[in-house]
Amino acid sequence: MKELVVISGKGGTGKTSVVAAFASLAKRAILADCDVDAADLHLVLEPEVLQRHDFIGGKKARIDHEQCMSCGRCQAVCRFEASSMTGPGNDLVSKTYRIDPLACEGCGVCVGVCPVSAIALESTTAGEWFVSQTRYGPMVHARLGVAADNSGKLVSTVRTAASDLAKQHGLGLVIVDGPPGIGCPVIASLTGASLAVVVTEPTLSGLHDLERVAELTRHFGIPTLVCVNKWDINPDLTERIERQSVAMGLKVAGRLRYDGAVTAAQILKQTVIEHSALGVSEDMTKLWATVSAVLEVERQ
Repeated sequence: MKELVVISGKGGTGKTSVVAAFASLAKRAILADCDVDAADLHLVLEPEVLQRHDFIGGKKARIDHEQCMSCGRCQAVCRFEASSMTGPGNDLVSKTYRIDPLACEGCGVCVGVCPVSAIALESTTAGEWFVSQTRYGPMVHARLGVAADNSGKLVSTVRTAASDLAKQHGLGLVIVDGPPGIGCPVIASLTGASLAVVVTEPTLSGLHDLERVAELTRHFGIPTLVCVNKWDINPDLTERIERQSVAMGLKVAGRLRYDGAVTAAQILKQTVIEHSALGVSEDMTKLWATVSAVLEVERQ
């Protein structure tokens, strides 16, 4: 089984639009949206949710108000200001302490200093992940909760589920919509992938972010292709990005022109391939042909 991960050094480069177009062109593939902090592939593909699963993230402190003696030690040691005397009273005191789950980082210091063992760390539900059906096949996606952490762990959960689904359906390709940037969720989406496609744009920040992502994929030894989206808004910088890509040992897979059809397709909840056969759809088709050819070589 091959795993294609589409990433970008920053948000808003068109990564998800490329993944949606690839879904149209691949025909038989498992789709995975690993941009769990801001998932949006579902907005285009309109998945029908078949399975829902809770995602258990990190641990949070919780105070047993019946045991709390309101000594205030938890508040004194908490560096995140998560503890406050806002809890209900009990037989001993009129008010007890309460832990704000949004502020708590789960460090456990308060657990250690509580003289009556009234505080415990408990696992929390940090989001959900789904197995769904789209018009282009099965899709695994997720939604991280508000202020929740462990997005890297959730990405790994989505990738594992997508791989298992590919085996169940006898499909040889998983297409991953990766997170932007170079942080933990990106690392979790990239490690062990067969091929990465970096979508960038002809701006100075696009060039800088491409260089950072290239360092990351090189570190993990992942073959990497580069695609310049909206290349025609700055042809000179596009050429500079492509020269720099070659200098970094990356292959330039193609260019995508600026085309209002992309926005029009999104409004209609369509991929650009579904919306029109001309313009940027032609560029997407050529890009997919190049990516497919590289995947075939990697498969051998």
